[in-house]
Amino acid sequence: MPVITNIDDLKRLHRRRTPKMFFDYCESGSWTEQTFRENTSDFDRIRFRQRVAVDMSGRTLNGTMLGQPVTMPVALAPVGSLGMQNADGEIKAARAAAAFGVPYTLSTMSICSIEDVAQNSPAPFWFQLYVMQDTGFVDEIIERARAANCSALVLTLDLQILGQRHKDIKNGLSAPPKPTPRNLWDMATKWSWSFGMAGTRRRTFRNIVGHAKSVGDLSSLQAWTAEQFDPRLDWDKVERIRERWGGKFILKGILDAEDARLAVKAGADAIVVSNHGGRQLDGALSSIRVLPSIVRAVKGETEIWLDSGIRSGQDILKAIAMGADGTMIGRAYVYGLGAMGQAGVTRALQILQKEMDVTMALCGRRTLREVNRDILLVPRDFEGDWAENA
Repeated sequence: MPVITNIDDLKRLHRRRTPKMFFDYCESGSWTEQTFRENTSDFDRIRFRQRVAVDMSGRTLNGTMLGQPVTMPVALAPVGSLGMQNADGEIKAARAAAAFGVPYTLSTMSICSIEDVAQNSPAPFWFQLYVMQDTGFVDEIIERARAANCSALVLTLDLQILGQRHKDIKNGLSAPPKPTPRNLWDMATKWSWSFGMAGTRRRTFRNIVGHAKSVGDLSSLQAWTAEQFDPRLDWDKVERIRERWGGKFILKGILDAEDARLAVKAGADAIVVSNHGGRQLDGALSSIRVLPSIVRAVKGETEIWLDSGIRSGQDILKAIAMGADGTMIGRAYVYGLGAMGQAGVTRALQILQKEMDVTMALCGRRTLREVNRDILLVPRDFEGDWAENA
């Protein structure tokens, strides 16, 4: 077993052990991938202030997210097709998160169903909702999440229409993969992945198949999803969904201060500053770059979390210092899952925790309550000086 010291080590193992179409699904953005790249590179522009001769004993990263105790300010973000990265991937990720003491979020477009995860996870999890045009399906899946004791609903706002990801089209992405000669050869060289998939019955989108009207197999599923994302989702619908759910309510996909204010008005208990990992609007600013403007707009009115671009514990600490109350990670734990299954997700969380703890100490802080922008050196032009609209 290779020595794993950082998230990039897990990424390299993930690439070697997972079929190309599923690794590429994880490691891609839309169109030119500018936003995908800048989500990570913009973190590199922010530096830390080293402080010395301070008491570094008794450190803790403990806190809360939506009142839920967490061992560090991190939740596992919803990731579609997660069970294609590693057999029963959603169950493995949920178990790893529960054991580590951080929340897990199940995607609408998961391979394992809500019920699969509820039956196999030792702790309540969050459920992420995509709003479909089939209102009966939306109402039913909300009730299924309630019946599974999901402790929060995460409504994704930035996928009313799909951004184009060139790699997915060229790879012919599907779940399960089509048995073409190229795919069969690729899977044959990923023997541990293939062995795991052979041992599970969970190989398609089980939240949808058998639940949505006229969706009983893969071919009907593809036709349904191609036309079902609701382009008419607006703030009135957001409020209706919040009222129907009635519990903790998180709005994901906020990238503008005005939308942050509208999210607060719509009753969000938390908002997630996110550009969908650079997979939707290419050319949008990175999440970390817009975070300060959103903090100025709604800090104290709702919890503010940051998603997109996090690849280290230092990135998490930078987000907290810039005003975020918490973070969500996606690719960082998917690399671990694809590399080593549940143990890989745990290893990813351990890496992030250690990096965050050591960096906080070397910046002269012992708790997250003491972490603020004073520990950072931020370029004067970091947020950008953009021309006003004419």
